[in-house]
Amino acid sequence: MINFKQEIGAQISKATNISEKEICEYIEIPKDKANGDYAFPCFKLAKTLKKAPPAIASEIKEKLEIDENIIQKTEIAGGYINFYINKNMLIKDVLNEIENNENYGASNEGKDKNIVIDYSSPNIAKPFHIGHLKTTVIGGALYNIYKYLGYNVIGINHLGDYGTQFGKLIEGYKRWGKEYDLSTEPIDKLAEIYKRINILCKEDEQVLNQCRENFRLLEEKDEYTMKIWKEFRDLSIDEFQKIYDLLGTKFDSWNGEAFYADKTDEVIDILKKTGKLVESEGALIVDLSDKGIDTPCIVCKSNGSTIYATRDLAAILYRARTYDYDKCIYVTSYEQNLHFKQIFEVAKLLGLDEKYTNGLEHVSYGMVRLPTGKMSTREGNFVKIKDLLNDTIKRANEIIAEKNPNLENKEDVAKKVGIGAVIFNNLATSRVKDEIFDIDEMLNFQGETGPYIQYTYVRTKSVLEKAEYIPKLKDVNVDALNDEYSQNIITLIYNFNDILKQVLEKSEPSILSRYLIDLAKAFSSFYNENKIICENKNVQDARIYLTYITGKILKQGALLLGIEMPDKM
Repeated sequence: MINFKQEIGAQISKATNISEKEICEYIEIPKDKANGDYAFPCFKLAKTLKKAPPAIASEIKEKLEIDENIIQKTEIAGGYINFYINKNMLIKDVLNEIENNENYGASNEGKDKNIVIDYSSPNIAKPFHIGHLKTTVIGGALYNIYKYLGYNVIGINHLGDYGTQFGKLIEGYKRWGKEYDLSTEPIDKLAEIYKRINILCKEDEQVLNQCRENFRLLEEKDEYTMKIWKEFRDLSIDEFQKIYDLLGTKFDSWNGEAFYADKTDEVIDILKKTGKLVESEGALIVDLSDKGIDTPCIVCKSNGSTIYATRDLAAILYRARTYDYDKCIYVTSYEQNLHFKQIFEVAKLLGLDEKYTNGLEHVSYGMVRLPTGKMSTREGNFVKIKDLLNDTIKRANEIIAEKNPNLENKEDVAKKVGIGAVIFNNLATSRVKDEIFDIDEMLNFQGETGPYIQYTYVRTKSVLEKAEYIPKLKDVNVDALNDEYSQNIITLIYNFNDILKQVLEKSEPSILSRYLIDLAKAFSSFYNENKIICENKNVQDARIYLTYITGKILKQGALLLGIEMPDKM
């Protein structure tokens, strides 16, 4: 497939003796199509070439060796050179590529590169709440897109399954376990036990000491204590899996904090040898003030026990050795920004190759809020993800039953629409922005939502069903697709692979979400302005084929976000 941007970059590079890579970084896609398909801002070279941008533009334009089969014309507008690509060449190129490539937009650019993504990571024995939803869907989308572009991806669910809280939970279970039937709603019941033992610990210091003793036994792998802990973990994973099944989320590893508990001694030994691990008020810390981080990283508490930072460092060592990663991504809220700044700096002291420390990346995201304000467990307005998903599916079912009462498989469609609405809502805007979680808004079929994209896809299927055929590519006359509305769709489809690359460059799935909305809107305009099933067979074939490939890209793009498409709604 022709890379128009690269072709333009190569020509400008040849005319200026500036590297093609640098030139390509400057090339823009104008918002107004009147300014061409691509534009080169010559002011970017003013300092290097010591000339005014309009003069640079004129000199470059004179030296360009344009192939009119690729670039139809070039124009100067102030300090810009605008490039207008050959529309027929673009159409042929896109249609040929999509005809001959089942996974249009996929590539092998990630061949032999390993990407570790740490996402979701709920705490066992606690409800899977809405705060874990965003990490789950962002991580899942990145996982899918990296894989689609040829990378070897390892998805890790780093469970919160270790720490002093389990000493408390074990003590509560010893005291009151027989009062609870853990065969149903086990997580809610374990949370109740934890709440009870916490109250008792505040009232009785001896109970708290017993909880600490339980954790010590757990660290030493005491058989009875380990048996109880494993039961908590297994029950939790079974419950979490029900949610992951709904969301379509998969992992390659479930190694949580407990997995690294016996691997922290090596971390401490390495840090001691560097001389950077020092004692402070009985604890062992690494002072990071020389790195611009005022808060030290605590590696070992004053009582000698490690904390999750130590286990995260052990995980970095393990992942580097086991997966030989090129990038290790952590998808967590921005509240953990300081934590990751600390451990990424301390990781540089572990003796790892720079490849591994340079490959560490924290992909942070904003808070999730209800329309009434910030969620709080104390105020009782905290939303469990299981309840949310079930409620959204139920609401979707009601809307679909009202819109299309005779629809077959309403339950399956409602599930796809409800889950799709939730996933898209979490990926619709920049991940660092706080999100308002409004079920009515996310299920709006007319807004910029998951259901709107699904509805547009269903419309493409309806057109194809009405036509009763999909023409062969050889029968498609590209001249019939030269109208503005067809061209907008073709240009968007051409950019699909570039959109996926942008998602990975910025770790920002909302770029793909925005693209799918733009493609859905472009098809709606095309559908409203052009009669698809018409008397002119040449025009009809071309428009049906464009409808077919639009649906194909909408479906593939949504699938990469983790959203399934219904065939009817």
